[in-house]
Amino acid sequence: MPRLWGQEASGNCYKVKLLASHLGVPLEWVRIDVTKGESRTPEFLAMSPAGQVPLLRGDDGSFLAESGAILWYLGQGTTFVPPDKLAAARMLQWMFFEQYRVEPNIATSRYWIHLLNAPERFAAQIAAKRDPGLAALAVMESHLAHADGFPGGALSLADIALYGYVHCAPEGGFALDGFPRIRAWIARVAGTPGHIGMHEPLRAPARYLEAVAR
Repeated sequence: MPRLWGQEASGNCYKVKLLASHLGVPLEWVRIDVTKGESRTPEFLAMSPAGQVPLLRGDDGSFLAESGAILWYLGQGTTFVPPDKLAAARMLQWMFFEQYRVEPNIATSRYWIHLLNAPERFAAQIAAKRDPGLAALAVMESHLAHADGFPGGALSLADIALYGYVHCAPEGGFALDGFPRIRAWIARVAGTPGHIGMHEPLRAPARYLEAVAR
């Protein structure tokens, strides 16, 4: 069975877990606490030289890091990748937007505030992330005025990627009261069959459990 190293509170790790839940992909979850340096040990760095989670090990023993790359690896050939070439490119556009505009501002602020519980220590850095983070949310809110998701239509890898940190943006100091369309989109994603919460364990699909029982 593929193995996924990750931390429950990490939005990047949650993205992969959430997609796996939607697809019914069995994954063995191995918990790594990055706040305790567990991703910087020689053993882990031998598998992930950048010391990153999530980290996926396939059945063939190969390793794959970066949440977006893992989403693409698992999602190819599924309904989470639009069949239309331009729509697929726009999906990737939003995935790049998430890593360039959302993750560095909203996710980083959440890490300092929620995971490290050190808002005073990082007050200056958090303040510097405020306007860029709000600008990213404003771009998403504007897009949702004429689309149900990213890029729109069926749930895509970009919806999964953006949901990972945007749904918990208030934990990073970014209240969503002024973004009604984002809140409605969050509710739509959370209401999709197969959805699991950030701290919920992966549920092995019935077909896998049946195979194990034989």
